[in-house]
Amino acid sequence: MAEVIRIKKGLDIKLKGKVAVDGYDREAALPELFSVCPDDFHGVKPKVVVNEGDRVKVGSVLFFDKNNPDVKFVSPASGEVVSVNRGERRKLLNVLIKSDGSFESEPFTKADPKDLSAEEVRGLLLNGGFWPFIKQRPYDVVANPNDKPKAIFISGFDSAPLAPNYDFTLDGMKNELQLGVNALAKLTDGKVHIGIHKDNASKVFKEVRGAEVHVFDGPHPAGNVGVQIHHIDPINKGEVVWVVNPHDVVAIGKAFSKGVISFERPVVLVGSEVIKPLYYKSYFGASISNMVKGNVKEGANVRYISGNPLTGKQIAADGFVGAYDSQVTVLPEGDHYEFLGWIMPRLAKFSVSKSYLSWLMGGSKEYALDTNINGGERAFIMSGEYDKVFPMDILPEFLVKAILSKNIEEMENLGIYEVAPEDFALCEFVCTSKIETQKIVREGLDYLRKELA
Repeated sequence: MAEVIRIKKGLDIKLKGKVAVDGYDREAALPELFSVCPDDFHGVKPKVVVNEGDRVKVGSVLFFDKNNPDVKFVSPASGEVVSVNRGERRKLLNVLIKSDGSFESEPFTKADPKDLSAEEVRGLLLNGGFWPFIKQRPYDVVANPNDKPKAIFISGFDSAPLAPNYDFTLDGMKNELQLGVNALAKLTDGKVHIGIHKDNASKVFKEVRGAEVHVFDGPHPAGNVGVQIHHIDPINKGEVVWVVNPHDVVAIGKAFSKGVISFERPVVLVGSEVIKPLYYKSYFGASISNMVKGNVKEGANVRYISGNPLTGKQIAADGFVGAYDSQVTVLPEGDHYEFLGWIMPRLAKFSVSKSYLSWLMGGSKEYALDTNINGGERAFIMSGEYDKVFPMDILPEFLVKAILSKNIEEMENLGIYEVAPEDFALCEFVCTSKIETQKIVREGLDYLRKELA
Protein backbone atom coordinates (compact mmCIF):
# COMPACT_ATOMS: atom_id res chain seq x y z
CA MET A 1 0.00 0.00 0.00
CA ALA A 2 1.21 3.50 -0.80
CA GLU A 3 2.50 5.73 1.97
CA VAL A 4 -0.34 7.54 3.74
CA ILE A 5 -0.30 11.33 3.45
CA ARG A 6 -1.76 12.58 6.72
CA ILE A 7 -3.69 15.84 6.74
CA LYS A 8 -3.68 17.26 10.25
CA LYS A 9 -5.29 20.65 9.75
CA GLY A 10 -8.94 20.86 8.79
CA LEU A 11 -12.41 20.38 10.20
CA ASP A 12 -15.10 17.72 9.81
CA ILE A 13 -18.54 19.32 10.21
CA LYS A 14 -21.01 16.57 11.10
CA LEU A 15 -24.47 17.54 9.90
CA LYS A 16 -27.78 15.77 10.26
CA GLY A 17 -29.42 14.46 7.13
CA LYS A 18 -26.89 12.05 5.66
CA VAL A 19 -27.91 8.95 3.73
CA ALA A 20 -28.55 6.16 6.22
CA VAL A 21 -28.34 3.29 3.72
CA ASP A 22 -26.76 3.55 0.29
CA GLY A 23 -29.44 3.02 -2.34
CA TYR A 24 -31.21 4.75 -5.21
CA ASP A 25 -34.77 6.06 -5.41
CA ARG A 26 -35.80 4.09 -8.46
CA GLU A 27 -39.36 5.44 -8.57
CA ALA A 28 -38.50 9.10 -9.07
CA ALA A 29 -39.56 10.31 -12.51
CA LEU A 30 -36.89 11.69 -14.81
CA PRO A 31 -36.80 15.50 -14.84
CA GLU A 32 -38.55 17.24 -17.71
CA LEU A 33 -36.49 20.44 -17.72
CA PHE A 34 -32.73 20.89 -18.04
CA SER A 35 -30.69 24.07 -17.79
CA VAL A 36 -27.17 24.67 -19.09
CA CYS A 37 -25.76 27.76 -17.40
CA PRO A 38 -22.54 29.45 -18.60
CA ASP A 39 -21.82 30.75 -15.08
CA ASP A 40 -21.19 27.16 -13.99
CA PHE A 41 -18.13 27.15 -16.27
CA HIS A 42 -15.85 29.89 -15.02
CA GLY A 43 -13.74 31.88 -17.43
CA VAL A 44 -16.02 31.33 -20.44
CA LYS A 45 -17.54 33.88 -22.85
CA PRO A 46 -20.48 32.05 -24.44
CA LYS A 47 -21.72 32.34 -28.02
CA VAL A 48 -25.14 30.73 -28.51
CA VAL A 49 -25.74 28.59 -31.60
CA VAL A 50 -29.34 27.43 -30.94
CA ASN A 51 -32.72 29.14 -30.99
CA GLU A 52 -36.00 28.54 -29.23
CA GLY A 53 -37.82 25.63 -30.82
CA ASP A 54 -34.68 23.85 -32.05
CA ARG A 55 -34.53 20.09 -31.58
CA VAL A 56 -31.40 18.80 -29.85
CA LYS A 57 -29.86 15.50 -28.86
CA VAL A 58 -27.55 14.64 -25.99
CA GLY A 59 -24.25 16.15 -27.11
CA SER A 60 -25.77 18.77 -29.44
CA VAL A 61 -23.88 22.06 -29.18
CA LEU A 62 -25.77 24.85 -27.38
CA PHE A 63 -22.99 27.44 -27.18
CA PHE A 64 -19.21 27.67 -27.41
CA ASP A 65 -16.49 29.78 -25.83
CA LYS A 66 -15.70 32.91 -27.86
CA ASN A 67 -12.14 32.86 -26.56
CA ASN A 68 -11.66 29.25 -27.63
CA PRO A 69 -14.29 28.12 -30.17
CA ASP A 70 -13.16 24.49 -29.93
CA VAL A 71 -14.60 24.29 -26.40
CA LYS A 72 -18.26 23.39 -26.88
CA PHE A 73 -21.05 23.25 -24.31
CA VAL A 74 -23.67 20.67 -25.13
CA SER A 75 -27.12 19.52 -24.16
CA PRO A 76 -27.43 16.89 -21.38
CA ALA A 77 -30.79 15.72 -22.75
CA SER A 78 -32.61 15.27 -26.03
CA GLY A 79 -35.67 17.36 -26.72
CA GLU A 80 -36.56 20.95 -27.54
CA VAL A 81 -34.90 24.24 -26.66
CA VAL A 82 -37.72 26.08 -24.91
CA SER A 83 -35.88 29.30 -24.06
CA VAL A 84 -32.56 31.10 -24.32
CA ASN A 85 -32.59 33.41 -21.30
CA ARG A 86 -30.56 36.58 -21.10
CA GLY A 87 -29.99 39.19 -18.42
CA GLU A 88 -28.49 42.66 -18.32
CA ARG A 89 -26.45 43.68 -21.36
CA ARG A 90 -27.71 40.47 -23.03
CA LYS A 91 -25.62 38.26 -20.77
CA LEU A 92 -26.54 34.62 -21.39
CA LEU A 93 -28.12 33.26 -18.21
CA ASN A 94 -29.02 29.76 -19.37
CA VAL A 95 -30.37 27.61 -22.15
CA LEU A 96 -33.50 25.71 -21.09
CA ILE A 97 -34.32 22.34 -22.64
CA LYS A 98 -37.53 20.32 -22.38
CA SER A 99 -36.61 16.64 -22.47
CA ASP A 100 -38.44 14.13 -24.65
CA GLY A 101 -37.32 11.35 -22.30
CA SER A 102 -35.40 9.37 -24.93
CA PHE A 103 -31.88 10.78 -24.29
CA GLU A 104 -30.98 10.14 -27.91
CA SER A 105 -27.29 10.85 -28.38
CA GLU A 106 -25.12 12.40 -31.02
CA PRO A 107 -22.65 9.81 -32.38
CA PHE A 108 -19.34 9.18 -30.63
CA THR A 109 -16.43 7.01 -31.74
CA LYS A 110 -16.33 3.75 -29.80
CA ALA A 111 -12.68 2.87 -29.10
CA ASP A 112 -10.04 2.27 -26.48
CA PRO A 113 -8.21 5.60 -26.09
CA LYS A 114 -4.95 3.66 -25.85
CA ASP A 115 -5.31 2.91 -29.57
CA LEU A 116 -5.82 6.59 -30.47
CA SER A 117 -3.41 9.49 -30.72
CA ALA A 118 -3.49 12.36 -28.27
CA GLU A 119 -4.96 14.63 -30.95
CA GLU A 120 -7.73 12.13 -31.73
CA VAL A 121 -8.67 11.84 -28.06
CA ARG A 122 -8.61 15.61 -27.65
CA GLY A 123 -10.83 16.08 -30.70
CA LEU A 124 -13.37 13.52 -29.49
CA LEU A 125 -13.60 15.09 -26.05
CA LEU A 126 -14.00 18.56 -27.54
CA ASN A 127 -16.67 17.53 -30.05
CA GLY A 128 -18.51 15.37 -27.51
CA GLY A 129 -18.87 18.25 -25.06
CA PHE A 130 -16.74 16.66 -22.33
CA TRP A 131 -14.01 19.29 -22.36
CA PRO A 132 -15.76 21.80 -20.04
CA PHE A 133 -15.55 19.18 -17.28
CA ILE A 134 -11.75 19.31 -17.37
CA LYS A 135 -10.66 22.19 -15.14
CA GLN A 136 -7.30 23.91 -14.94
CA ARG A 137 -5.11 25.00 -12.06
CA PRO A 138 -4.05 27.75 -11.68
CA TYR A 139 -7.15 29.97 -11.92
CA ASP A 140 -9.74 27.15 -11.48
CA VAL A 141 -11.24 27.63 -14.95
CA VAL A 142 -12.14 25.38 -17.88
CA ALA A 143 -8.90 23.95 -19.24
CA ASN A 144 -7.33 25.34 -22.40
CA PRO A 145 -7.09 22.42 -24.88
CA ASN A 146 -3.97 23.98 -26.37
CA ASP A 147 -2.05 23.58 -23.10
CA LYS A 148 0.02 20.58 -22.10
CA PRO A 149 -0.50 19.94 -18.38
CA LYS A 150 2.36 18.60 -16.30
CA ALA A 151 -0.13 16.22 -14.63
CA ILE A 152 -3.83 15.40 -14.27
CA PHE A 153 -5.44 14.93 -10.86
CA ILE A 154 -8.57 13.05 -9.80
CA SER A 155 -9.79 13.14 -6.20
CA GLY A 156 -11.24 9.72 -5.43
CA PHE A 157 -13.19 10.84 -2.37
CA ASP A 158 -15.20 13.81 -1.18
CA SER A 159 -14.66 14.87 2.44
CA ALA A 160 -17.18 17.76 2.45
CA PRO A 161 -20.22 17.64 4.77
CA LEU A 162 -22.88 15.11 3.64
CA ALA A 163 -20.91 14.32 0.49
CA PRO A 164 -21.73 11.24 -1.64
CA ASN A 165 -19.90 7.97 -1.07
CA TYR A 166 -17.85 7.25 -4.19
CA ASP A 167 -17.49 3.58 -3.26
CA PHE A 168 -21.24 3.35 -3.77
CA THR A 169 -21.78 5.75 -6.68
CA LEU A 170 -18.93 4.28 -8.74
CA ASP A 171 -19.69 0.64 -7.96
CA GLY A 172 -19.71 -1.42 -11.16
CA MET A 173 -18.02 1.37 -13.16
CA LYS A 174 -14.54 -0.16 -13.20
CA ASN A 175 -14.34 -0.52 -17.01
CA GLU A 176 -15.68 2.98 -17.71
CA LEU A 177 -13.34 4.50 -15.12
CA GLN A 178 -10.36 2.72 -16.66
CA LEU A 179 -11.22 3.94 -20.17
CA GLY A 180 -11.66 7.46 -18.83
CA VAL A 181 -8.24 7.34 -17.21
CA ASN A 182 -6.77 5.98 -20.46
CA ALA A 183 -8.21 8.97 -22.32
CA LEU A 184 -6.86 11.50 -19.82
CA ALA A 185 -3.44 9.86 -19.83
CA LYS A 186 -3.18 10.68 -23.54
CA LEU A 187 -3.48 14.39 -22.78
CA THR A 188 -0.37 14.73 -20.62
CA ASP A 189 3.28 13.72 -20.77
CA GLY A 190 3.17 13.50 -16.98
CA LYS A 191 1.16 11.29 -14.68
CA VAL A 192 -2.49 10.84 -13.86
CA HIS A 193 -2.76 11.06 -10.06
CA ILE A 194 -5.66 9.66 -8.05
CA GLY A 195 -6.10 10.54 -4.38
CA ILE A 196 -8.01 8.03 -2.24
CA HIS A 197 -8.93 7.91 1.44
CA LYS A 198 -7.31 5.46 3.80
CA ASP A 199 -10.64 4.07 4.98
CA ASN A 200 -13.15 4.58 2.18
CA ALA A 201 -13.81 5.75 -1.38
CA SER A 202 -10.95 3.63 -2.64
CA LYS A 203 -12.17 0.22 -3.80
CA VAL A 204 -12.87 1.09 -7.41
CA PHE A 205 -9.65 3.08 -7.79
CA LYS A 206 -7.17 0.57 -6.42
CA GLU A 207 -7.28 -1.59 -9.55
CA VAL A 208 -6.99 1.30 -12.03
CA ARG A 209 -3.96 0.94 -14.31
CA GLY A 210 -1.98 3.79 -15.82
CA ALA A 211 -2.45 6.10 -12.84
CA GLU A 212 -0.52 6.75 -9.64
CA VAL A 213 -2.66 6.24 -6.54
CA HIS A 214 -2.00 8.25 -3.35
CA VAL A 215 -3.56 7.54 0.04
CA PHE A 216 -4.76 10.37 2.28
CA ASP A 217 -6.02 10.46 5.85
CA GLY A 218 -7.42 13.32 7.84
CA PRO A 219 -10.34 15.76 8.09
CA HIS A 220 -11.90 17.91 5.41
CA PRO A 221 -10.51 19.36 3.13
CA ALA A 222 -8.41 16.22 2.56
CA GLY A 223 -10.73 15.37 -0.34
CA ASN A 224 -10.16 18.70 -2.10
CA VAL A 225 -8.08 18.14 -5.21
CA GLY A 226 -6.15 21.34 -4.48
CA VAL A 227 -4.94 19.94 -1.16
CA GLN A 228 -3.91 16.73 -2.89
CA ILE A 229 -2.01 18.60 -5.60
CA HIS A 230 -0.19 20.60 -2.92
CA HIS A 231 1.03 17.44 -1.18
CA ILE A 232 1.82 15.42 -4.33
CA ASP A 233 3.14 17.82 -6.99
CA PRO A 234 2.75 21.53 -6.14
CA ILE A 235 2.14 24.06 -8.89
CA ASN A 236 4.85 26.61 -9.64
CA LYS A 237 4.51 29.75 -11.72
CA GLY A 238 4.19 28.87 -15.39
CA GLU A 239 2.98 25.32 -14.73
CA VAL A 240 -0.48 23.94 -15.48
CA VAL A 241 -2.30 20.93 -14.10
CA TRP A 242 -5.78 19.67 -14.95
CA VAL A 243 -8.37 18.23 -12.59
CA VAL A 244 -11.40 16.05 -13.33
CA ASN A 245 -14.24 14.81 -11.13
CA PRO A 246 -14.52 10.97 -10.95
CA HIS A 247 -18.09 10.96 -12.29
CA ASP A 248 -16.94 12.95 -15.31
CA VAL A 249 -14.07 10.50 -15.82
CA VAL A 250 -16.70 7.72 -15.89
CA ALA A 251 -18.83 9.71 -18.39
CA ILE A 252 -15.80 10.00 -20.68
CA GLY A 253 -15.08 6.29 -20.33
CA LYS A 254 -18.72 5.39 -21.02
CA ALA A 255 -18.60 7.34 -24.29
CA PHE A 256 -15.54 5.42 -25.47
CA SER A 257 -17.02 2.13 -24.24
CA LYS A 258 -20.53 2.42 -25.72
CA GLY A 259 -20.15 4.99 -28.48
CA VAL A 260 -22.84 7.27 -27.00
CA ILE A 261 -22.74 10.52 -25.05
CA SER A 262 -24.36 10.40 -21.64
CA PHE A 263 -24.14 12.85 -18.75
CA GLU A 264 -26.03 10.66 -16.29
CA ARG A 265 -24.63 10.91 -12.79
CA PRO A 266 -25.73 9.99 -9.26
CA VAL A 267 -26.96 12.95 -7.21
CA VAL A 268 -27.50 12.63 -3.46
CA LEU A 269 -30.29 14.61 -1.76
CA VAL A 270 -29.23 15.32 1.84
CA GLY A 271 -29.69 17.74 4.72
CA SER A 272 -31.55 18.03 8.00
CA GLU A 273 -34.74 19.19 6.23
CA VAL A 274 -34.90 16.15 3.94
CA ILE A 275 -37.34 13.48 5.10
CA LYS A 276 -35.46 10.57 3.56
CA PRO A 277 -31.99 11.34 2.18
CA LEU A 278 -31.45 9.31 -0.99
CA TYR A 279 -29.39 8.91 -4.13
CA TYR A 280 -31.05 9.68 -7.46
CA LYS A 281 -30.09 8.88 -11.02
CA SER A 282 -29.84 12.33 -12.53
CA TYR A 283 -27.84 14.54 -14.91
CA PHE A 284 -25.93 17.78 -14.81
CA GLY A 285 -28.35 20.63 -15.39
CA ALA A 286 -31.38 18.55 -14.35
CA SER A 287 -34.28 20.09 -12.45
CA ILE A 288 -34.40 19.03 -8.78
CA SER A 289 -38.21 19.39 -8.56
CA ASN A 290 -38.86 15.63 -8.77
CA MET A 291 -36.19 14.91 -6.15
CA VAL A 292 -37.51 17.27 -3.51
CA LYS A 293 -41.23 16.82 -4.16
CA GLY A 294 -42.72 15.17 -1.08
CA ASN A 295 -39.28 14.59 0.43
CA VAL A 296 -38.71 17.91 2.23
CA LYS A 297 -40.35 18.75 5.55
CA GLU A 298 -43.65 20.57 5.01
CA GLY A 299 -43.90 24.15 6.17
CA ALA A 300 -40.16 24.47 6.71
CA ASN A 301 -38.38 27.60 5.53
CA VAL A 302 -35.43 26.02 3.77
CA ARG A 303 -32.54 26.80 1.48
CA TYR A 304 -31.80 24.54 -1.48
CA ILE A 305 -28.11 24.26 -2.37
CA SER A 306 -26.61 22.65 -5.45
CA GLY A 307 -23.42 21.23 -4.00
CA ASN A 308 -22.24 20.94 -0.42
CA PRO A 309 -23.06 23.45 2.36
CA LEU A 310 -19.58 25.02 2.26
CA THR A 311 -19.10 25.68 -1.46
CA GLY A 312 -22.49 25.07 -3.09
CA LYS A 313 -24.75 27.58 -4.85
CA GLN A 314 -28.21 28.53 -3.64
CA ILE A 315 -30.98 27.47 -6.02
CA ALA A 316 -34.78 27.46 -6.01
CA ALA A 317 -36.99 24.47 -5.20
CA ASP A 318 -37.37 24.01 -8.96
CA GLY A 319 -33.72 24.88 -9.65
CA PHE A 320 -31.11 22.81 -11.43
CA VAL A 321 -28.12 20.64 -10.56
CA GLY A 322 -24.84 22.50 -11.14
CA ALA A 323 -22.49 21.31 -13.85
CA TYR A 324 -19.89 19.97 -11.40
CA ASP A 325 -22.24 18.92 -8.58
CA SER A 326 -23.31 15.47 -7.38
CA GLN A 327 -25.10 16.71 -4.27
CA VAL A 328 -28.20 18.74 -3.41
CA THR A 329 -28.37 19.93 0.19
CA VAL A 330 -31.46 21.25 2.00
CA LEU A 331 -30.83 23.27 5.16
CA PRO A 332 -32.99 25.49 7.41
CA GLU A 333 -32.94 29.09 6.28
CA GLY A 334 -31.14 31.28 8.82
CA ASP A 335 -33.44 34.28 8.65
CA HIS A 336 -34.10 34.61 12.36
CA TYR A 337 -32.60 36.47 15.31
CA GLU A 338 -31.11 34.43 18.15
CA PHE A 339 -31.89 35.90 21.56
CA LEU A 340 -28.69 36.82 23.46
CA GLY A 341 -26.56 35.27 20.68
CA TRP A 342 -23.35 33.63 21.85
CA ILE A 343 -24.05 34.34 25.55
CA MET A 344 -26.46 31.41 25.81
CA PRO A 345 -24.91 27.95 26.51
CA ARG A 346 -26.58 26.33 23.45
CA LEU A 347 -25.97 22.59 23.67
CA ALA A 348 -27.31 22.07 20.15
CA LYS A 349 -25.14 24.70 18.48
CA PHE A 350 -21.87 23.82 16.76
CA SER A 351 -18.81 25.90 17.61
CA VAL A 352 -15.22 25.66 16.47
CA SER A 353 -13.96 27.92 19.25
CA LYS A 354 -15.80 26.13 22.09
CA SER A 355 -17.98 29.20 22.63
CA TYR A 356 -20.91 26.87 23.32
CA LEU A 357 -21.13 23.96 25.71
CA SER A 358 -21.94 21.65 22.79
CA TRP A 359 -18.23 20.82 22.50
CA LEU A 360 -18.67 18.71 25.65
CA MET A 361 -20.88 16.35 23.61
CA GLY A 362 -17.85 15.04 21.68
CA GLY A 363 -16.95 15.00 18.02
CA SER A 364 -19.55 12.43 16.97
CA LYS A 365 -22.60 14.62 17.57
CA GLU A 366 -24.52 15.66 14.46
CA TYR A 367 -25.97 19.14 14.12
CA ALA A 368 -28.89 20.68 12.24
CA LEU A 369 -27.16 23.92 11.29
CA ASP A 370 -29.01 26.71 9.51
CA THR A 371 -27.61 29.33 7.14
CA ASN A 372 -27.48 32.18 9.67
CA ILE A 373 -23.97 33.68 9.75
CA ASN A 374 -24.69 35.24 13.18
CA GLY A 375 -23.54 38.76 12.50
CA GLY A 376 -22.23 40.96 9.75
CA GLU A 377 -18.84 41.65 8.24
CA ARG A 378 -16.41 43.41 10.51
CA ALA A 379 -12.72 44.37 10.64
CA PHE A 380 -10.45 41.69 9.17
CA ILE A 381 -8.02 40.79 11.94
CA MET A 382 -5.09 38.37 11.94
CA SER A 383 -6.51 35.88 14.43
CA GLY A 384 -4.80 32.68 13.28
CA GLU A 385 -8.19 30.99 12.78
CA TYR A 386 -7.51 30.20 9.12
CA ASP A 387 -4.23 28.41 9.87
CA LYS A 388 -6.02 25.81 12.01
CA VAL A 389 -8.17 24.58 9.11
CA PHE A 390 -5.94 25.29 6.08
CA PRO A 391 -3.67 22.27 5.39
CA MET A 392 -1.29 23.87 2.89
CA ASP A 393 2.11 25.47 3.44
CA ILE A 394 0.56 28.82 2.59
CA LEU A 395 -0.30 31.77 4.84
CA PRO A 396 -4.02 32.13 4.06
CA GLU A 397 -4.70 35.38 5.91
CA PHE A 398 -1.72 37.10 4.29
CA LEU A 399 -2.79 35.80 0.87
CA VAL A 400 -6.33 37.14 1.30
CA LYS A 401 -4.94 40.56 2.27
CA ALA A 402 -2.60 40.53 -0.74
CA ILE A 403 -5.59 39.85 -2.99
CA LEU A 404 -7.58 42.68 -1.40
CA SER A 405 -4.68 45.07 -2.08
CA LYS A 406 -4.27 43.70 -5.63
CA ASN A 407 -0.56 43.15 -5.03
CA ILE A 408 0.34 40.68 -7.78
CA GLU A 409 3.90 40.06 -6.58
CA GLU A 410 2.70 39.29 -3.07
CA MET A 411 -0.07 37.04 -4.38
CA GLU A 412 2.45 35.04 -6.38
CA ASN A 413 4.90 34.78 -3.49
CA LEU A 414 2.14 33.64 -1.14
CA GLY A 415 1.01 30.77 -3.39
CA ILE A 416 -2.09 31.95 -5.25
CA TYR A 417 -1.32 29.65 -8.19
CA GLU A 418 -2.02 26.63 -5.98
CA VAL A 419 -5.43 27.58 -4.62
CA ALA A 420 -9.07 27.69 -5.69
CA PRO A 421 -12.03 29.26 -3.86
CA GLU A 422 -13.12 25.88 -2.43
CA ASP A 423 -9.81 25.60 -0.57
CA PHE A 424 -10.85 28.63 1.51
CA ALA A 425 -14.36 27.38 2.36
CA LEU A 426 -13.41 26.31 5.88
CA CYS A 427 -11.57 29.61 6.41
CA GLU A 428 -14.83 31.36 5.59
CA PHE A 429 -16.76 29.05 7.91
CA VAL A 430 -14.56 29.72 10.96
CA CYS A 431 -13.96 33.42 10.27
CA THR A 432 -15.19 35.60 13.14
CA SER A 433 -14.84 38.63 10.85
CA LYS A 434 -17.44 37.10 8.49
CA ILE A 435 -15.18 37.69 5.48
CA GLU A 436 -16.33 36.10 2.21
CA THR A 437 -12.95 34.54 1.51
CA GLN A 438 -14.13 32.32 -1.35
CA LYS A 439 -15.45 35.35 -3.23
CA ILE A 440 -12.23 37.25 -2.56
CA VAL A 441 -10.06 34.38 -3.83
CA ARG A 442 -12.24 34.05 -6.95
CA GLU A 443 -11.85 37.75 -7.67
CA GLY A 444 -8.10 37.53 -7.05
CA LEU A 445 -7.69 34.65 -9.49
CA ASP A 446 -9.74 36.48 -12.12
CA TYR A 447 -7.72 39.67 -11.64
CA LEU A 448 -4.41 37.80 -11.90
CA ARG A 449 -5.54 35.93 -15.01
CA LYS A 450 -6.62 39.16 -16.69
CA GLU A 451 -3.47 41.07 -15.79
CA LEU A 452 -1.09 38.29 -16.87
CA ALA A 453 -2.95 37.36 -20.06
